[in-house]
Amino acid sequence: MDKILEGLVSSNHSIPVKRAIVKKVVEAAEKEVTEEQCRALFTLTTRLILLGEDAFQKQTGSQVLEAYARYHRPEFEHFFTKDFVLSLLQQGYGQLDRKDPAVIDYIHCCLRLLISCPSVLEIFAVIQVEVLRMVCERPESSLCARLSTLLSDFVQCIPREKSGVLFCQQLVRTISYFHCFASQERELREYVGQVTKVSTLLQNIWKADPATLLPSLQEVFAIISSTDPAFDPSIALASLVQHIPVQMITVLIKSLTTDQNVKDASMTKALCRMIDWLSWPLAQHVDTWVIALLKGLAAVQKFTILIDVTLLKIELVFSRLWYPIVRQGALAVLSHMLLSFQHSPEAFHLVVPHVVHLVQSLRTDGLPTSKVFLLQFTELIHCMMYQYSGFPDLYDHILEAIKDLPKPVEDKIKLVLNQSAWTSQSNSFASGLLRQAGKSETGKTGLVNLGNTCYMNSIIQTLFMATDFRRHVLSLQLNGSNTLMKKLQLLFAFLAHTQRAAYAPRNFLEASRPPWFNAGSQQDCSEYLRFLLDRLHEEEKTLQVLESAKPITDTSSREPTSVTSAEEQEESHLTPAETKSENNGQTLIERTFGGKLVTGIRCMQCNFISEKEEPFTDLSLAFCPSATSQGGPHIQGPSEEPKVLCQGSVNGGSEVPEPASASATASNPHFVPVTNEPPLSVPDLVNYFLAPEILDEDNAYFCEKCSSLQRAERTMKVVSAPEYLILTLLRFSYDAKCHIRRKILDNVTIPSFMGLPVHASCMPQHCSSCTSSPLQVDSPESSENLAKKLKPSQRDEEEEERARIDIEEISSTGEMSVQSVPYVLSSVVMHSGISSESGHYYSYGRNISGADGAQHSANHLAIKEDPGSNPAEYACSALSIPSEQGATVAASGPEAKDWLLFNDSRVTFTSFQSVQNITNRFPKDTAYVLMYRRQELPGQDVNGGVMANGMRLSAEPPLQKELLDAIIKDNKLYLQEQELNARTQALQAPSSSCSFRPNGSDDNNPPGSCGPSGGGGGGGGGGFNTISRLVF
Repeated sequence: MDKILEGLVSSNHSIPVKRAIVKKVVEAAEKEVTEEQCRALFTLTTRLILLGEDAFQKQTGSQVLEAYARYHRPEFEHFFTKDFVLSLLQQGYGQLDRKDPAVIDYIHCCLRLLISCPSVLEIFAVIQVEVLRMVCERPESSLCARLSTLLSDFVQCIPREKSGVLFCQQLVRTISYFHCFASQERELREYVGQVTKVSTLLQNIWKADPATLLPSLQEVFAIISSTDPAFDPSIALASLVQHIPVQMITVLIKSLTTDQNVKDASMTKALCRMIDWLSWPLAQHVDTWVIALLKGLAAVQKFTILIDVTLLKIELVFSRLWYPIVRQGALAVLSHMLLSFQHSPEAFHLVVPHVVHLVQSLRTDGLPTSKVFLLQFTELIHCMMYQYSGFPDLYDHILEAIKDLPKPVEDKIKLVLNQSAWTSQSNSFASGLLRQAGKSETGKTGLVNLGNTCYMNSIIQTLFMATDFRRHVLSLQLNGSNTLMKKLQLLFAFLAHTQRAAYAPRNFLEASRPPWFNAGSQQDCSEYLRFLLDRLHEEEKTLQVLESAKPITDTSSREPTSVTSAEEQEESHLTPAETKSENNGQTLIERTFGGKLVTGIRCMQCNFISEKEEPFTDLSLAFCPSATSQGGPHIQGPSEEPKVLCQGSVNGGSEVPEPASASATASNPHFVPVTNEPPLSVPDLVNYFLAPEILDEDNAYFCEKCSSLQRAERTMKVVSAPEYLILTLLRFSYDAKCHIRRKILDNVTIPSFMGLPVHASCMPQHCSSCTSSPLQVDSPESSENLAKKLKPSQRDEEEEERARIDIEEISSTGEMSVQSVPYVLSSVVMHSGISSESGHYYSYGRNISGADGAQHSANHLAIKEDPGSNPAEYACSALSIPSEQGATVAASGPEAKDWLLFNDSRVTFTSFQSVQNITNRFPKDTAYVLMYRRQELPGQDVNGGVMANGMRLSAEPPLQKELLDAIIKDNKLYLQEQELNARTQALQAPSSSCSFRPNGSDDNNPPGSCGPSGGGGGGGGGGFNTISRLVF
């Protein structure tokens, strides 16, 4: 058969005829053939593959060899032995040199045919030794690429242990000898493809055996730092950068820049060659490494190297901007080099002659990315011309070329220059080396800032610190659901039990972000809180409707009728044992944050009164005009200034029209009134909110009894006190002149304890106690009511008409009781900044439950109205509990460290004194959203429910299995990360010039206004921990 095949391939027959005969030879492989015939065929086909004169002979050899090797495996195993492989690799085949890529291709093909044979293990052992020898001989890129393909398919051929480390080092050095002198695109693409195969092999080895990574990087640095003038390493080394974990940058750069054994000349060479890598078309993260090394050198004050390298390479980096494939990385490096080179215009003036030509090219090249790139580039040029002004002869033609493009404002230019200076790198680089290994001493978990999400983080932490709400959420049975409440429950579970220092609430952000909130932009935390509570309320209400459609079982036997049954509920943490009847059909949001307001309007002509009841979840407190204006001693009363002008809510802010006296605040947000009066307090704002106001002139009231517009008095009364009282200070006023929202920076005193006036009876048909069941009134939305409204859940709407009562009827009903319901401060959300569109949010909080402070029941005052007096004189007033009593309470509880400061990833202990004095120390940091917890009488629920020991949930509920499994899984992952980090640090213990830590910190600031003032790093949800910063 071998003679026939040999004669065929050398005959003069046409190719189709030869192919037909070859097909017959291949089909004959299934028949029985003697061992001698097989060996002769294997010898012939090997010769055809390796020494064939044309492609047909090589293809024929491959087809026949593969067919007969498959059907006659033992014979092929005897032919393709380890000795034969060794001779091929050491001596070649005939006139074929051993370094010819065809030899590797042939061995690769034969290994695929022998993969299931035992003898292949001996061949693997031979190849392990030979590939190490081959790479030490510095083969060409084509042979190295074929070898990489072989080793990638047969990883058993890769050298192991010490030989593996040496193999990686030698392969790195071999890459440094790769050079391509071709000018054709096809040849260039082929060369890049070959380099990519080799670098991919190294990446796979590093992943499989991490111990080989560090020596490989040491070899890379040794190569690029070589000062031998006869050796110019290839930029193909750039292909390795994309495979080095980015987390290693900080530690590796620190090791390089602080190693005393690395000479300045070597460091200069290394940096120059890394900058050359920007030319490599497929390299990723090269710019990141270059900038990190520049910052590292600045941190250790090696300015001579920075100056030399900048002046030497700045024009080369600029030239890379002409090539779209490497343009973005080159701009990042160019920006850093120019902006940090602030002691002289020399570097900038080297590139000035090329700026106009590049701008013209970017305008006309037609690429979709060029427009955005041009804006980035011109912003850089504006910064440099601002820094080095005084050269009109150099800059005139540049200004003419970019005159129609936007120019950054001066403040932004100054900020960019200040942050980029070499002298500013020292502290920032040092802080980047720190890591948050675990939770802070508080034991609390922070929240990672996911890009201007401090508004969400502060609200989540505030809700989490609402102890009773948190316990109720964690006790809900929501297994298998995908509701927003379920996501909140999971987030609360992680905040309570994760071992991470900071958790990344990505899933909850996506689920809870209002549709009109732009991702990555700063938002109003109060607006977010309202949206979140409303979503949770509507979601539960919908579920109640679905549940009511099912057959209703008798649950009357489960209603609590005694203290004993309440104790049993306490023991079970009020899990699903809470029935619909026990909750009066209310949602969790209504039970926790819901209160009721009654708005009454009295016609001053006929004394006819119209009243309506509305639910709320927070009270929006406006600043009275006299408190923020520059006016004289005259203070306008309610009859002179309709309060609604200061309370119209615009995205959580107050709209103050220009004619109003409050317009002074809108026009001058920094104004602090010069007055001997004490600063405003939260009770002052509550009293202003509840104070009567006169409806007159354009705002006159249409009296149905008089059938005409009349002067009237409007009052607001709280008739049902919420469990948690949320107060929003309307600090963002609308400037009608500038059409922007400004911030009112007035300091407001925040009492730890305060009393909220609650009317026990304001309608004759109601019970005389504020603890009675709340009315089921569904009232339409009204711009007059500034509180947040909730739709009643599953209520009959037979009382939706407004109740209208004559003033004489009120006199006949007897006295009206008013109670001052005591509240204790639970949380405060602070806003740092002077605008609603920027700044930073952080929060203070402490664990407080309904029973805490119950000893102050003496402050649960009852106030009686004198029937013969003017009701306006006895308008209920919010009370601050005297400081002596507050001090007594503070002494009775945990003294120091009872307050916590939540600033994204960072959680620290603080004190209530810090909360009260924050605005005095930092005028732009002001309280925005406050949460107070109602204090309940021992053994009684203010809403009418009987409790045991003055509380319903005395401890954190046990975690449900689904939550527990999720936390255990994440905690295991976190421990694995920590263990890997510890192992890596242990390996780094010996001093090494190229040590690394794979889980190093990445101290990038979050974008936008959360920037350095309060951004969040921190691991969470599977990420790595990073460093966060406080707002101040």
